Amino acid sequence: MYISFWLPTVVLGAALAIKLPSILKLWRDPLLRAVGGLLVFACAVFVFAAPKTIAWTNRVTGVPNIAAPWVYSLLTALSASWLLLIIAWRNGRTERSAQTRRATRWVVSVYAGVVVALWVLFALADVPVERIRDLDTYYANTPFMREEILLYLVAHTVACSVTARLVWNWSRTEGLDAWLRWGLRFLGAGYVTNLLFSAAKLTAVAARWTGHDLDWLNTGIAPSAACIAATLVAIGFIVPHAGQYLQERWRIRRRYRSLGPLSRLIRTVAGGREPFDLRATPELRLIRRETFIRDALLQLARHLDDDLRARSYDAAVALGFERGTAQALAAAVTLLDAVEAREQRSLLPAQEPAQERAASRAAPSSPSSPAAPPCADTTYLLREIQAVSLVLRHPDDIQAVRARANAPAESLSTHE
Repeated sequence: MYISFWLPTVVLGAALAIKLPSILKLWRDPLLRAVGGLLVFACAVFVFAAPKTIAWTNRVTGVPNIAAPWVYSLLTALSASWLLLIIAWRNGRTERSAQTRRATRWVVSVYAGVVVALWVLFALADVPVERIRDLDTYYANTPFMREEILLYLVAHTVACSVTARLVWNWSRTEGLDAWLRWGLRFLGAGYVTNLLFSAAKLTAVAARWTGHDLDWLNTGIAPSAACIAATLVAIGFIVPHAGQYLQERWRIRRRYRSLGPLSRLIRTVAGGREPFDLRATPELRLIRRETFIRDALLQLARHLDDDLRARSYDAAVALGFERGTAQALAAAVTLLDAVEAREQRSLLPAQEPAQERAASRAAPSSPSSPAAPPCADTTYLLREIQAVSLVLRHPDDIQAVRARANAPAESLSTHE
């Protein structure tokens, strides 16, 4: 089984690109700095651990196998960044305490010492034969190189074990956002898979110490486990951001589409469609549609019948609709009645005899003339336009409520 080293590099690069704006904007935040360092070192590890890059590094420097301590150093720095990330997470975004600063200094000091030791041991070791893929097992019994290999693997295993445990514990914390919880699960799976990398390497090296050959663990299982682990870790960082972004975009588009029935109903009132621009963002389109609807509703205010809305609400409740749906149905009935009343009123001047229109224009206004009816309360309509638009998708329910709301008045007139 072989997985290209460039696959995790691309995924890690995508995670870094997503996080980079926040890291640069909030550079003083220790948590974001730790995340940035982790992603940078992770990308560097897979770039320089690729077989072609190892061969290039050895050739450019002219030193056989010098890529080994370089890759080991990057992997050690990556291990330290895991621990620093956990320290920052445990502290949150508050000002760091003295204990946190001590823990940070301890991790930096210990792992910096490991990096120095790796280069010292490499300088003391005799490794003249270049090995691109199986250096760990080929030089497993070589003095000083043996200690170097064991040192970087132990440092990696310790950091990975601590990080995996704390991440899994955090993922089970109550009250976490769903996307963050999934991100932590991917991170936990990635760190557990990293342990498989260390276990495969250590087993293959130990086999060489005892005279056995399990090099396939070093050349096959370990690199593949590292690639899978890095991909899972990168996904763990991507999921919370990408998931929240896509969820918000879906919510905006769904709300925009849900307002379609109400927007189409009141086009006659507004005298056209809402402004539309293909280059506009989904947020701007939603704002324009909501503004268009609310402006048209304000024009309908004097045609709305509060008494009809009250009767319609009672009718909807009597038909078995729950309170929220009954309010929306009552508002929809009132709105339909207002649109029809406005359309009928706009036709009346064309149907009046010319004499009546002239007389009405000539008649002086009287102080005792009845005032125009007050505008109805549009608070609910303006606030709950989505609920009203959704019930407009069910004309049968609206018709049933409307018929029941008007039934008492029709029955009374029949008796009279």
